[in-house]
Amino acid sequence: MRLTIVGATGGIGGQLLAQAVAAGHEVTAVVRSPNRLPDLPVRVVRADFSATGPVNLRSAVDGADAVLSGLGARSGAEAGVASRGTRALVRAMQATGVRRIVVVSAASVGTVPSPGRPDPPRHNPGDGFFMRHLAAPLAKAAFRRHYADLALMEDVLRDSGVDWTVSRPPRLLNGRPTGRYRTAYGQNVRGGMFISRADVAHHMLDVLDRPETIRRVIGIAY
Repeated sequence: MRLTIVGATGGIGGQLLAQAVAAGHEVTAVVRSPNRLPDLPVRVVRADFSATGPVNLRSAVDGADAVLSGLGARSGAEAGVASRGTRALVRAMQATGVRRIVVVSAASVGTVPSPGRPDPPRHNPGDGFFMRHLAAPLAKAAFRRHYADLALMEDVLRDSGVDWTVSRPPRLLNGRPTGRYRTAYGQNVRGGMFISRADVAHHMLDVLDRPETIRRVIGIAY
């Protein structure tokens, strides 16, 4: 497949890049700092999603079979990068006729209000007692701006008309891909507290040609 990977030097984006190249896909890597890319046979497009001006990504997505995005703020100061970048991606996809996109969000975002979902459920139906009453509230307090950005990103996708899938992992770990993880449609994985970045990337690549995942939010965890 011809894939465009956005945020390809990030934790999940880097895993997407390595796994996609290893699988023999033809990859375009969209990054802010091309010098941080590993030495891989990929086409490179530079884009700075932290800038406030418009970003034109038509050349990056034109001809792609699918887009995969690992966009997410690395600090509170970068909050807005996921929604802003995804909006630019959707515009480029609509202009070039590209339909498929898979993005990474976060487990707690399902209970975060946004303009498109002003009254989300108070608790995620997949969360147990500990997650519901301790871990999730602490995470939402610590990453309030990040989650608001991701919730807005999900709004952008729901309104886009493209064939999107959202992956919502809990706490991210390093490690090799195992392929041994659980998923849940429309909710978090029961008792799922952790997942490696490598396995999130593995799943994002795996759902690309699965029509049952289109316009679905998927919880993923061990």
